[in-house]
Amino acid sequence: MTALTTGSAGPVGSVGYQGEVLDQVRAWLGRFICTVHDADLDLLTLWAAHTHLCNETYTTPRLILDSPVPGSGKTTVLEHLQRLCLRPIQAASLSSPAMLARMLDKELRTILIDEVDRNLNPKRDGVEDLIAVLNAGYKRGAMRPVLVPTKDGWDVKEMPTFSPVAMAGNAPNLPEDTKSRTIRVLLLPDLEGRVEGSDWEEIEIPAYDLGESLAQWAETVRDQVRSIRPPLPAGCVGRSKERWAPIRRVAEVAGGHWPEIADELIRRDLTEAQMDREDGMVTTPPAVALLRDIHEVWPEGQDFTPSSSLVSTLVLHNPRMWGPESAYGRALTFQRMGRMLAQGFKVNSSRQGDGPRGYYRQALGPVWRRMGITPSNEPTGPTELAQPAGEPW
Repeated sequence: MTALTTGSAGPVGSVGYQGEVLDQVRAWLGRFICTVHDADLDLLTLWAAHTHLCNETYTTPRLILDSPVPGSGKTTVLEHLQRLCLRPIQAASLSSPAMLARMLDKELRTILIDEVDRNLNPKRDGVEDLIAVLNAGYKRGAMRPVLVPTKDGWDVKEMPTFSPVAMAGNAPNLPEDTKSRTIRVLLLPDLEGRVEGSDWEEIEIPAYDLGESLAQWAETVRDQVRSIRPPLPAGCVGRSKERWAPIRRVAEVAGGHWPEIADELIRRDLTEAQMDREDGMVTTPPAVALLRDIHEVWPEGQDFTPSSSLVSTLVLHNPRMWGPESAYGRALTFQRMGRMLAQGFKVNSSRQGDGPRGYYRQALGPVWRRMGITPSNEPTGPTELAQPAGEPW
């Protein structure tokens, strides 16, 4: 099978190893797709390549093509991915989780969903179940029970939901747990005419040729991707690791400049996530917000603070969250604070001698560290932790 040289419009020669095919895919996408950040063309290239290797990478990050306005090229990106990815299927509308599982029961496919702001609108009936399947299907081995007809009636069969998924929409309102599984590419209208139009009558064959070359390249590196575990940038742990490790493994076997490109993409994502948290764009569970605010108002050098003192300080510190006008409808009480800390983190109040109930810094310190509120080497204080007495307040 032939492939494209960088920037060409037709097949001219065979594809070598060491990532040349990724360079060609990147050049192809750069001709027709205008991203806000040029590095997102690298991301699209690596994501398309990983669809051919997702069985080896174990997880597959969901790709979200986002834009605040129509006419930004989201559908165009999906059309190019349709020619580049593993057995793609354009799913303009997914009517049920069972339909998705039935499609994947026959073979692994790449699901491309357009207009997710409409198709995955939380107000639509059945969307919650569909989103649950899309969430679970980012990890190999995910299954869903589906009723199938038999000669005696109906039977339950477990069908796979694991598959690469790319979604496009205008600022889609996706749940936080879905967002945590996605890598986002932002698109805006190309008003300056920086890229060529995708005339599929002209470019269909070379696009499919390039997709076939990408598939053939994946076959040559499959065993390497399965076994390799390249290091990830600092801070890429947990769900971030699950999203980015597949991309980084593909980049590693491609070699050349691709590993550093992947590392830069990861570092950018981690920085943007931190900025989103600082700007209040990430919804923080109330118990986590309480834990952070307690750390911020904790009296310096004090090992024990009474519950009543903490509550009054918290109300003054963050009245929108803990005051009478909060979304809860009334001001924080030490009983409610106690329930949140006990249920969320198993931190109970204690009594210092015959004094009022309160909290030891030593009890909160480990939780602060585990939640990333304080550095792992910050001391919790020398005070011995008293045993909780009575009901947690």
